[in-house]
Amino acid sequence: MIRIVLADDHTLVREGIRTLLGLVEDLELVGEAASGRQAVRVVSETRPDVLLLDMRMPEGDGLSVVRELARCALLPATLILTTFDDDAAAIEVVRAGARGFLLKDVTLERLVCAVRALAAGETLIQPALTERASRGLSEAAAGRTSEAVGGAPSEGAEPMTTREREVLRLLAAGYSNREIARALFLAEGTVKNHVSSILTKMDVRDRTRAVLKAAERGLL
Repeated sequence: MIRIVLADDHTLVREGIRTLLGLVEDLELVGEAASGRQAVRVVSETRPDVLLLDMRMPEGDGLSVVRELARCALLPATLILTTFDDDAAAIEVVRAGARGFLLKDVTLERLVCAVRALAAGETLIQPALTERASRGLSEAAAGRTSEAVGGAPSEGAEPMTTREREVLRLLAAGYSNREIARALFLAEGTVKNHVSSILTKMDVRDRTRAVLKAAERGLL
């Protein structure tokens, strides 16, 4: 069973997601929270596999919840539930330690796939949202730093191959190595090698940061 905590201050949203999750045999909702403070407490008490976290809540927004749980080494695989108005903020929460974000109008099938992907250690960042959010973040950052975050790779960076870009796009969509292998008709070991090469070229430690940096550089 994949144990889930849901944090959202809207009762109807929680009821709807609770009902949907109840239809899936391998998912179990072990706790709910209606505020940031409650979210930290419930996660600390239940130690879930996955946290579904709203961006805007009283007594602590999504960013503060992720930071506090990370500070206490209690942060589970966290999926931000967002709207188009919150996508830039969602990117900031992912940078703070969340595994990805998803629009609130998502289908049950997509939500279940996202939860399973996060529980398996994968990342889920929708490319369309990422592109828009990262564009806004990059424009803001341009006024504060001279670091290259535009459409071109950093000076001296080795360019991505066509195959690596294909793998990167599937990483952004939340595909596991096995799913990428099936989609591209590759051996799983070959996919692992491509992922390792992507991390090296992007100069990042994990898949989440690779996707974020790729979006900032216009590679998705």
